[in-house]
Amino acid sequence: MRIVIRLAGYYRNYWGGVLVAAIALVISTGVELATPAFIGVVVDCALSAVAGSARVSGRPCPIEVQSGDVVGLVIAIMLGFAILRSIFLFLHSYYGELGSQGIAYELRKQIYEHLQKLSFSWHDRAQTGHMVSRATSDVEALKNFTGRAFLQLARFILMIAGIGAFLFTMHWQLALASLVALPFLLKAGSWYGLSVQPLWRQAQEETAVLAEIVQENLAGSRVVRAFAQEPAQVAKFETQNRRLLNQLLLAARVQSWANPLLDALGNIGLVTVLWYGGYLIINQELSVGELVAFNSYLLLVVRPVRQIGFLVGQAARAIASGERIFEILDAPIDVLDKPDAYPLPPIRGEVVFDHVTCSYLGGQPVLRDVSFEAHPGETIALLGATGSGKTTIINLIPRFYDVSGGRVLVDGYDVRDVQLATLRRNIGIVMQDTTLFTGTIRENIAFGAPEAHEEQIVEAARAARAHDFIVDCPEGYDTPVGERGVTLSGGQKQRIAIARALLMDPRILILDDFTSAVDTETEALIREALEVLMQGRTTLVIAQRVSTVRSADRIIVLDRGSIAGMGTHEELLESNEIYAEIYRLQLVDQTVVDAIGEGAAMALAGSSGRSPGNGQRNGHRSGAGNGRSGGGRVPGSGLGGGRRTG
Repeated sequence: MRIVIRLAGYYRNYWGGVLVAAIALVISTGVELATPAFIGVVVDCALSAVAGSARVSGRPCPIEVQSGDVVGLVIAIMLGFAILRSIFLFLHSYYGELGSQGIAYELRKQIYEHLQKLSFSWHDRAQTGHMVSRATSDVEALKNFTGRAFLQLARFILMIAGIGAFLFTMHWQLALASLVALPFLLKAGSWYGLSVQPLWRQAQEETAVLAEIVQENLAGSRVVRAFAQEPAQVAKFETQNRRLLNQLLLAARVQSWANPLLDALGNIGLVTVLWYGGYLIINQELSVGELVAFNSYLLLVVRPVRQIGFLVGQAARAIASGERIFEILDAPIDVLDKPDAYPLPPIRGEVVFDHVTCSYLGGQPVLRDVSFEAHPGETIALLGATGSGKTTIINLIPRFYDVSGGRVLVDGYDVRDVQLATLRRNIGIVMQDTTLFTGTIRENIAFGAPEAHEEQIVEAARAARAHDFIVDCPEGYDTPVGERGVTLSGGQKQRIAIARALLMDPRILILDDFTSAVDTETEALIREALEVLMQGRTTLVIAQRVSTVRSADRIIVLDRGSIAGMGTHEELLESNEIYAEIYRLQLVDQTVVDAIGEGAAMALAGSSGRSPGNGQRNGHRSGAGNGRSGGGRVPGSGLGGGRRTG
């Protein structure tokens, strides 16, 4: 009932249509209820006319008519009843469906909006296929119930109440006899509802798992084919598909038992009335017309009783779907604006971490007492092993997560005290995993600033060194990028992402291993642009290679969530063992490549079981393959750093 009451609340935005549907339901049901009583009168009057008496079996005929007049009158009235009932059934069905479609619209809208507000920590635990299933198939199940099934249920309840009133008014003893099967009917309906609801919920869960498998397979189709795992993926899908089939068949088996049982119990009342009614007619206590009317009313009851199985099944499925949907809508929003949050005023770009501690889902801290300052215009590089906390630091600045302790300040403002939208508009981010959306290149560049003019888009693309390859595309800036940017190379996607960030003209720029998907020549082009564009902006850079971060104003070395060192390249090289070890390993690898050539180094790495790092291959390309650039195409950047250092 909690789910049903909550769903009923969604009708408030469609009360006008619901009111029309309710009035039409009452009128159409009233017409249908009047029909058996009218038929009973007609039968008695027809028998009176045939017998030449105004009274047959104890009930007088209310009108003096000939048999031919009775036929004409019956035809006219029955035709009028049929037309009237059809009109109001249409209004009832149309406006009822209008309400159910509106509820589905509201639910889809709320689910999508709520998913946008939920924190990254919630999305880290969520599965995409499950979310898609809840926003589609579960909403559809609710729509079917709140539309056709709910209307039929309301009509069924109204019919039962009206028919009960008519039956007890006509002959209360016969009415009681017709209820002999009611306790068994209620017991069977209750058993069916309790049995089938968990089955439908499990079926919805299995559907979500199947959707997850399909989503993952489509997203990773290239990986599946690259590793020749098509048969394994088909087998995995088939296993889950079979589980879903078995679950649906189990629910269908219960429903198949319930429908005939409910049908048989409903017919018990009909048989009882025919037996007892015949006895009453023989004893002159009931007219033939009254028995016909009584029986007609029972037939009206039997028809919806036969649908109880369907209605209970639909209700159980809708309640299971409602539970799954409201699990999303009731998920708490961990990161949201405070009631008194204020807009972030124009900023200079100062970032301060003040004794920051952060843990995910109440687990072990990912950051421990981290403190540092990034002054306006500075470039801060974050270096450390995987899992050292680099990405967590940059996620705390735009408040993708909240700190567990300490503060993150932007120009002195605690990021938890300002409005999220104004905070994030001042931060440009280039993620390690570049995400592009289905649409054109122009739309992807302007994603963060949809009001940008063509000149601004082109300028951002030029700055990111993306303009040249864009104009070479078949449709230029109007070229579709395909789903997730599948039609572009990794380096092209990365440069579009950089253009997207630069178009926002942010005061704080975050580059999460931004050169991970580009070759050395492309990295040099991007770095040329960034040398100018980072002027006046506070930039935080995550990189795996020393050559990428050595030109930063300060380098922060992270180890297991704590700051293990901070300073310039030269200072850390002398004072920090972790940094010196990273630099030494990358320098040795690069020197090997320069000395024996990349092909021989790859062969050597293969025979020794060790893969040469990115730094060695890129160092070789930069120093040897791009000899026209010399050892330092971008001053101080460290590109071709192996040769310069040597």
